[in-house]
Amino acid sequence: MTTKIHAIVDALGNPLELSLTGGQVHDIQQAEPLTARIDPSAMLGDKGYDADRYISYLQARGIQVVIPPKANRKIKRECDFVLYCERNLVERFFNVIKHFRGIATRYEKTARNFLAGLHLVCALIWLK
Repeated sequence: MTTKIHAIVDALGNPLELSLTGGQVHDIQQAEPLTARIDPSAMLGDKGYDADRYISYLQARGIQVVIPPKANRKIKRECDFVLYCERNLVERFFNVIKHFRGIATRYEKTARNFLAGLHLVCALIWLK
């Protein structure tokens, strides 16, 4: 079974929230539960997070939405592309965790043990 890691990182690239799902689960399904656990001033995401329900949820909480609109959107939303350039911190976080061989090759058979390994790696990232 494949798994997918969903993560939220802060402005320095340090992990704040993690979740683990099946590989077929879309990212937007984990966005709201992960965002509910933190209180950010802005949420940066790629076009996969451009859903009216999620954007309304963020705006209701007073969070600045920095998600570019999808190409097929009828009414385009504004996006701060200068701030959007910082979204690469998430990609850098995933690059860092892939340097740990046990995580990159998924040695652990159970999701519980794999998530425990991810938490250990996140603790090491915070200690840097």
